[in-house]
Amino acid sequence: MHFLLLLLRSRLNHNLFFQQRRTLYDAVASIKCVRDRGLDHAVERERHLKPVMNLKNLIISEPSKSLPLSVISQSEEALQIPFRSIEFIRKYPSIFQEFHPGNLNIHPHIKLTPATLALNSEEILLYQSVNYKQEIAVRLLKLLMLCRMYKLPISLLERLKWELGLPGDYEKAVIPEFPDYFRVISGNSFENGKMLELVCWSDELAVSEMEKKALKIGKNEFCLKYSNGFEMDKKYKKWVDEWQKLPYVSPYQNAMHLVAKSDEADKWAVAVLHEVLSLIVGKKAEKENLLYLGECLGLRSRFKSTLLHHPGIFYVSSKIRTHTVVLKEAYKRGMLIERHPLMQLRFRYAHLMNTMKEESKTKSDQQKIGTDLKSGEGDVEGDESGEEENAEVCDLSDDFEEEEESANKRGRSSRKAEKFGEHNAKRSVVRRLDGRNSRGSVSRSSTRFSGRTNNRDDQVSTRRSPERLDVSRNRARSKRERTTT
Repeated sequence: MHFLLLLLRSRLNHNLFFQQRRTLYDAVASIKCVRDRGLDHAVERERHLKPVMNLKNLIISEPSKSLPLSVISQSEEALQIPFRSIEFIRKYPSIFQEFHPGNLNIHPHIKLTPATLALNSEEILLYQSVNYKQEIAVRLLKLLMLCRMYKLPISLLERLKWELGLPGDYEKAVIPEFPDYFRVISGNSFENGKMLELVCWSDELAVSEMEKKALKIGKNEFCLKYSNGFEMDKKYKKWVDEWQKLPYVSPYQNAMHLVAKSDEADKWAVAVLHEVLSLIVGKKAEKENLLYLGECLGLRSRFKSTLLHHPGIFYVSSKIRTHTVVLKEAYKRGMLIERHPLMQLRFRYAHLMNTMKEESKTKSDQQKIGTDLKSGEGDVEGDESGEEENAEVCDLSDDFEEEEESANKRGRSSRKAEKFGEHNAKRSVVRRLDGRNSRGSVSRSSTRFSGRTNNRDDQVSTRRSPERLDVSRNRARSKRERTTT
């Protein structure tokens, strides 16, 4: 009888196992990664911000508030500077300044600009505020309650310090002030370094962000936001709809009873990763840091499959030479919906980094416009001088016409001599002016000048041609009269 009961129980567990086990292996092939420009821009907006902040904190830690360039070059890897230190520093002149101490021709030193020092003062005030310290303590406490062993290595917190918004001296300034929450212990022989251990569990704080939203909207379902261009086949859509209807398991609950690689276990892993990203100030983190945290939680492989199977909840960006996991529901059109006070300061740092670039571009554009205006003024001056010369030529041609009319009155013979002499003189003046215009830059006014002078010459030649015809006719008559006589 006892044997039959064991056999029946094993068959029930076997059927329950296969009922719960419904994997995404068939649907994974149809899931294609689609780029999201808004979220990529959100990641690119903080390009080089982390190494800038690391270098800024290192300079602030010095008593002289400055550092030799040689010391910075030796710490490039620790500061995560992506290229040569001198090029990186000169890339952001609004953040860093070069100077030579004592006006000596030695290796340059680096200090911070006044605008950077002002922002740093605001950042220090934020870190020292009571409310922010309480918020950091709650964030660390909830992270510890997610762990299976209720403790995390300090080395992991160092890796997640940027994402969690921890100050540089959190181990001395924050952790000792909350002895009822956690404490620092030494690791055993299998654990490297110190550990942060949970002291007291808090049922009041063991509430996830999904459960808080469920109290407001009345349903506990994940927000699905697929990127533009994402194509979902019917099989995957059916799976997602059934997956959403599964009961929500809080990430703070023990899920050891769930069958591995089942939909229920997958949904619990999604809840854990969703809660971790919700605890991060920027709602995004580097993929390697999240996988390292998943290894401490015993969920590294589940985190990997979660990122692959749920593109409507998480987005993996490959910008800035790394992979960044973004919580989609926290962003709208590439901007954070709810900005943390620390993120406000970081955006101001990023704006300061890019402000000088824009100003330098505008200055260069203004210089180009100034050079164009100067060259344009030269052309205008040339046009004005050409117009003045044309005016002089017009006056000379008018005087020439008056003298020619007077010569016609005095008689044909005297008129010829005076007319041809003065005409040759005026033509020499015109040639000299033409030579001056040809040696300078050719302008529209010089073209008008040459056209006007040519018209004047044509008019003179047309007025002179009938007279030459009369002379030839008189000569022909005289020859005929001589022959007849």
